[in-house]
Amino acid sequence: MKKIILLFILLLSLPSLAQSSLKDEVAIIQSIYGKSKTDLVKQYMNLNEAQTAAFQKIYDEYEVSRKEIGQRKVQLLNDYAENYATLDDAKAAELTEANLKTNADAEKLLSKTYSKVKKAIGGRNAAKFVQLEQYLQVAIRSGIQDSIPFIDEIDKSKLSK
Repeated sequence: MKKIILLFILLLSLPSLAQSSLKDEVAIIQSIYGKSKTDLVKQYMNLNEAQTAAFQKIYDEYEVSRKEIGQRKVQLLNDYAENYATLDDAKAAELTEANLKTNADAEKLLSKTYSKVKKAIGGRNAAKFVQLEQYLQVAIRSGIQDSIPFIDEIDKSKLSK
């Protein structure tokens, strides 16, 4: 019974969790590293002035597009939360397909940005950027995944009694 109550409370809080997921990205990164993502990227990349100038323009454009994709992810989380209790095959498929497309769009953006960064500051630095970005995205995804229930999780908790 405790699990059911906890999951019910979690379901009620999902919309607010999803709405704040972009803020959560910042919080997750700051909790791990004690600094903003921008500061972390600057420190890790360790570029000279000319490289920094070339990289910063590309990075800023990337962040704008990445945040737009992030907003779509937030909407998907909200949609999932709103439909969790009555999720049927059609809605589950719709959400899954939209999620896969959003993930593909994020990977496509990173790949496109990699090409620009490689041209501007070299392959090694471009690889460093991609490696860091992928690491941060995995940390963020993990934090978000830990806060949402799996499909049928409530029903399975009833079976365990």
